[in-house]
Amino acid sequence: MNINFNLNGQAVEWEVAAHETLLRALRRHGVWGVKFGDEYGYSGADTVLIDGSPMLAGMILAAQADGRQVLTIEGVGGAQQRGWKGSDPLHALQQAFIETGAIQCGYETPAFILCALTLLRDNLRPTEDEVREALAGVLSRDTGYVKPVQAVLRAAARLRGEEVPPIDGAIPAPPDLFLPPQLEVSEPPSMSGADGPMTRVRTSPLPVMTLLPEKEDLQQVGKPKPKVDAAKLVQGKPAFADDIELRGMLTAKVLWSPHPHALIKRIDVSKARALEGVHAVLTYEDLPRVVYTTAGQSHPEPGPHDNFSLDYKVRYVGDRVAMVAAETEALALQALDLIEVEYELLPAVFDPRESMGEGVPILHDEPESWHIEDASRNLAARIEWEVGRVAEGFAQADHIFERVYYSPKVQQTPIENHVVVTWWDEDDRLIIRTSTQVPFHVRRILAPVLGLEEKRIRVIKPRIGGGFGVKQEVLIEDVAAHLTIVTGRPVRFEYTREEEFFTSRSRHPMYITMKTGVTNDGRMVANEMYALSDTGAYGSHALTVAGNTGHKAMALYNAPNIKFTTDIVYTNTPPSGAYRGYGVPQGFWALEQHMEWICREMGFDPIKFRLDNAVKTGDLHPVSKAWNEGRDAQPEYIRTCGLEDCVREGLRAIRWTERYGNYEWHQVAGKPHLRRGIGLACVMQGTAIPRLDMGAASLKINDDGSFNLLVGATDLGTGSDTVLTQIAAEVLGCETTDFITYSSDTDFTPFDKGAYASSTTYISGRATQIAAEEVALQMKKVAAAMFNAEGNGQVQPEAITLRGRAAWAPDGRQVSHREIALYSLHQADQHQIMGIGSYVSPESPPPFGAQFAVVTVDTETGQVTVDELIMAVDSGVIINPVTASGQIEGGMMQALGYAVCEEMAFDTNGSLLNRQFDDYKIFRADEAPELGVIFIETYEESGPFGAKAVAEIPMDGVGPAVANAVYDAVGVWIPDGPILPEKVWRALQEQAL
Repeated sequence: MNINFNLNGQAVEWEVAAHETLLRALRRHGVWGVKFGDEYGYSGADTVLIDGSPMLAGMILAAQADGRQVLTIEGVGGAQQRGWKGSDPLHALQQAFIETGAIQCGYETPAFILCALTLLRDNLRPTEDEVREALAGVLSRDTGYVKPVQAVLRAAARLRGEEVPPIDGAIPAPPDLFLPPQLEVSEPPSMSGADGPMTRVRTSPLPVMTLLPEKEDLQQVGKPKPKVDAAKLVQGKPAFADDIELRGMLTAKVLWSPHPHALIKRIDVSKARALEGVHAVLTYEDLPRVVYTTAGQSHPEPGPHDNFSLDYKVRYVGDRVAMVAAETEALALQALDLIEVEYELLPAVFDPRESMGEGVPILHDEPESWHIEDASRNLAARIEWEVGRVAEGFAQADHIFERVYYSPKVQQTPIENHVVVTWWDEDDRLIIRTSTQVPFHVRRILAPVLGLEEKRIRVIKPRIGGGFGVKQEVLIEDVAAHLTIVTGRPVRFEYTREEEFFTSRSRHPMYITMKTGVTNDGRMVANEMYALSDTGAYGSHALTVAGNTGHKAMALYNAPNIKFTTDIVYTNTPPSGAYRGYGVPQGFWALEQHMEWICREMGFDPIKFRLDNAVKTGDLHPVSKAWNEGRDAQPEYIRTCGLEDCVREGLRAIRWTERYGNYEWHQVAGKPHLRRGIGLACVMQGTAIPRLDMGAASLKINDDGSFNLLVGATDLGTGSDTVLTQIAAEVLGCETTDFITYSSDTDFTPFDKGAYASSTTYISGRATQIAAEEVALQMKKVAAAMFNAEGNGQVQPEAITLRGRAAWAPDGRQVSHREIALYSLHQADQHQIMGIGSYVSPESPPPFGAQFAVVTVDTETGQVTVDELIMAVDSGVIINPVTASGQIEGGMMQALGYAVCEEMAFDTNGSLLNRQFDDYKIFRADEAPELGVIFIETYEESGPFGAKAVAEIPMDGVGPAVANAVYDAVGVWIPDGPILPEKVWRALQEQAL
């Protein structure tokens, strides 16, 4: 059928199928700014404006657009929008999103802007609550929603004709009380349970910081530079893996197992293969039996190798049975229905506490799998280490505290689902365009699986719409690749949201037993942790995730005797994997609740007890000599630790002394059923994997004095492309706008291990700095030759400085970067100025943080409302305060779901119950608490310009801080997460008995 409508101001006539959604029709016609996030519109990524109202393109038929006005992000621009008089092609909203750093991954940004456009069309003086309500239909928790709200309010002010202040520096920490300026909005809303009116975001998108004098002369580092790819993201340009159209592209689908544990006795695909339009149907009988690990880690991968592209055995509901490639999605789904499978059902185990018991079914009895600790006991991996002698420490203790904690299975939920497109190029090489955090690992791991040499595979990583660890996995690329190899055609494979939940990866659920010995004077003399980790049906990241649980969490407190043991077991549930924080949030969920319990029982001051026992600058990292995620353990020292300053500044920010122990503050006037509470958690992370993971960069100058920066590092929305560009610009004395930065293409960029382990700024940043320093030296040599050719005295290269896009001699003479480039490329001693840098760190300097939470608990229902979250962080020198604070805000929001509402739930057959965003709740903009970020700068000599990691540490402290605040409010402990209302209510009922 044909439809006629107005698209972005232009009349169009399209032929569409009767069942085709507007989302698919728009994307089929190259309107890439409209995104798929889920099947039912809960994510809001598919928002468009129809006749001026926000609607979900995936929830309406294309035919319903007939005769209507449709506006997508491609139609938003300065000249086209009412009230915007500027000449800039960007709308005020687009410009504000760039300036405030409101773009994290950028996948949901077009939807945000369209929703805000509707609001500002009718109301140029919105309150913060009105902005949050307008944005509430779009899920983007990686932003924390702080900066998108700031962006809308900033755009509103600009559209009102007001001057808006530039964003050009950090807010210094005040000498007395941390009370950042509040947004000037009309009728500021009162938050439920808060003590007095407040807003949830601050005027500036910059964090509060304690600044180092070492940064005073820096021009690029430490500055809130806009993201280098921000402009294309706010305009919805084709930047993501699925934003591509290839002639003859087939759609792939996979048949998933309905059983948790079974053998495939017979599989008949003849009817599916006979269906017209179906080009391939593959089963385990059609593929070589190659065992591999899906974990995207450096070679040799340390965990179990227990995965096959297709197997004769299924191990969870959602395991692969067969794969299909067809002309359309509808045909592929029809082909799946025609596949006949006969299963032999096997007993299943769902509880990790039963996995190693007698008579329990064995998941991995196949002979090919390896690196499994003890397959006969379903034991995927095991770690045990000890520092000192814990038994002797417990004998010295006056009191021993022991308790079991549980951290649940939760999903990463990037709004961009896993998606890959594969095709053969003109040189008969396989191209894999995929949303991955680890493109180089994808190539290496897939080569034997596909039976191709690595040189015949090229992996392209476009912009990623969120990863959070779930894309540190070789999860879907083999499906499309196998089908392209068989058909010779391009193949596209994308998970639905339901598939993203039940068959991708999740955080490892863990039962953690803490046992701690303390003396009456507050010394921790022994600390022991046992973690029972559930890796699900396959051992992806099994060893290293649980290893990090102990390595990071048990290192915070420098007890003389520390022991950690973990058993990582298989169950017939969807596999666990990497998730931002990588095992460390589970450890701190237990550790920091345990510390609070000890303080409450012993009458210790919770601040003093923690700081007295915590590691300090100059200490030996207490676990470094016992275990390491990478190569052999070696002693490492804590060279920078700002934990005490983090705690001090956080206490002032959260107004601890006014609130903690204050009976009146804990009450809510006129609402006797409500109680307030305040909580704290101290945390540490790691920075990269020492002596193992490597990053590299290459840099060359162009004729006009600009530079091409090629990095293998993977930007997930963290802003790493921008940060690396700032580092290069600082060394070369120019602006970030002077660079063309290109990342993550296995053909063109240098190797990088990928985006994980909080390592990009530290590892890839040092590699970039090394490459830039090599280029700077070459430029100085050319500049010296140019100065000396003038005959006005000899100038040595080392006397030249680079600044302001020029090389400066000591006598004040200068030559521009452009003149240097032209001279070296075209005039004398012709050569290409370029440099390459590689870096492997010998150590892993930990960032530190203090997380604070304020909650209100309803004693009648058990409902916990989190009112405030403030985190003070020592991440070394902050390269870009806007992108770094965005990481902390988004991380806290992600961790908040893990603390109070998120958990994957299964029925008695092991089938996931909550497969969509209606039943699996993540926070919306109108549900977010007040968020605050403080950076305590230290100078880490091993990092680029003093930087350490920032991305993962905000995941660690929110859960225990909220749990401790709940106890402070109502006096009950909730050791098993998440802190659901019914758990709190039951605990209160038991308390009352």
